[in-house]
Amino acid sequence: MTAYDLMVLIRRLNVESDRFVEGFAVAHRSHRTDMNALVVILDAHLAGHPLSPGELGTALNLSAPATTALLDRLEQAGHVGRRRDAGDRRKVEVVINEQAVELAGTFFAPLVRHLTAAIDAFTPEEREIVGRFLAGAIEATVAARKEHEA
Repeated sequence: MTAYDLMVLIRRLNVESDRFVEGFAVAHRSHRTDMNALVVILDAHLAGHPLSPGELGTALNLSAPATTALLDRLEQAGHVGRRRDAGDRRKVEVVINEQAVELAGTFFAPLVRHLTAAIDAFTPEEREIVGRFLAGAIEATVAARKEHEA
């Protein structure tokens, strides 16, 4: 398999992933940016990292007003809440609601099941190689994005 063949497969995976997530967005009357935000918020939650609205805006390349509007939509939908930091009441943290975690878990369960089956077809050594490739592909994509931003 050539590098070009791999890039075509990555592109097809991106398109199919976008189509899958778009289905979730449509089913819940949400914007694509809302879905991206929920992923960032959920990842921070799973990592045990409190996420500020500013960090969320930076992760999504949104202005402060756009981030506020996004959080207002997510809060109104019952997906997230904002709370004051216990140690510094001036700081606000974005927290995902359990209902949103359960909703995402239910919707994404078929994808998780099918991806797990695909991953399980590889040996641990092959998964290490795939993991290295994916990490490198992410780094390459970030580097290319930063070149355009400069």
